[in-house]
Amino acid sequence: MCALETREDILATHTQIPLEDELGDVLEKAMSCAGLTPETLSGKSGVPVARIRDAVDYRPELGPSECGRLASALGLNEVGLCALASGKYPVPDSDGLPFAVWPLRMTHGIGVVNAYIVDAGNGHGLLFDTGPGPVALHATWPPGITALDAIFLTHIEPEHAGGLPEALGRFHVSKAFIPTGAETAKGTAMGEGEEFVSGALKVVAYRTPGHCAMHNCYHVTSTAVPTARSLLISGDLIFAGSAGGPYHCQKQLRAHLRRVLAAVPPDTVVAPGHGPMTTAGNELRYNPFVS
Repeated sequence: MCALETREDILATHTQIPLEDELGDVLEKAMSCAGLTPETLSGKSGVPVARIRDAVDYRPELGPSECGRLASALGLNEVGLCALASGKYPVPDSDGLPFAVWPLRMTHGIGVVNAYIVDAGNGHGLLFDTGPGPVALHATWPPGITALDAIFLTHIEPEHAGGLPEALGRFHVSKAFIPTGAETAKGTAMGEGEEFVSGALKVVAYRTPGHCAMHNCYHVTSTAVPTARSLLISGDLIFAGSAGGPYHCQKQLRAHLRRVLAAVPPDTVVAPGHGPMTTAGNELRYNPFVS
C-alpha cells in the first residue's frame, strides 16, 4: 500500500482485501481448540476424513450438510462456517465514522499485518499498533499525519510492535499504552475500562487475553458526536470470519470475543490486526467462533 494513496482510496478497496483465514484455517484452529484430529473429528461428525483433510488443505468442497455436522462437532457458528465454505462470507462497509481512519497494511513474512491511525485533526493522530518495523511503517505512513498524540499496542508481538521504537522517536512520544502485565520499553499499562481522551476522541481499553496472555482491544468514540458510529481496534482477538490463534487460552479467547462484540454498538467498525475491516454486528451473527 502506497503512502500517496488517499484515505478514500484505501477505504474504497477494503472490501476487496482477502479474509485472513479461509475455511481450512478456521477448521484447524477449531480442531486445536477442541483437541481433535481430522480422524477424531470425522468420527464425531460423520464427515469422511478425506473431505476434512481436503478442506484443511485449501480444497474446500464441503456442502451445507457437511458444514453443519462439522460446526456441531466443533461448537462453531454453522451459518458463518457455511458462508466461508461457499466463499460468500459477508464483509460490510466501514463508512460513516465521525473521524478519519488510516489502515496501514504492512507485509510481514508471507502475510500482511494491520496498524491503524485515527485522525485527531490538525495533522495529529492516534496510532494503534506499529507493524513489524520502521521501514514498513514509513512506507505506509499517510503524509497528512505529522504528529502523534498517543500510541497504543494491542499486544507485544514483533509483527505488531516492531515499529514502536521508530514511532516513539520520530514523533517524540514519551510512552506507549500497552496491556497490563506486558513489558516493553517506554510502555505504560492500560487496563480494563481505563480511558484516554485526546480532543474529541476517547479510547477505552478492554482486557482480552486468549490469543496471548496480555492483549487489549481499544474502543474509539467521538465525544463531539456521542451517537456516531465507533471503532474497535481488535488486534488478534477478532478477524472478519475468524479469530486469532488461541495460543494462551481458547476458552478466554472465545469468551472475550463474544463479550467485546456484545459490549459495543452493532454498527461499530471492527479494525483487526489482519484482514479486512468488518462490524461488531456482522461478527456476532456470522463469525464461526461466536456460537
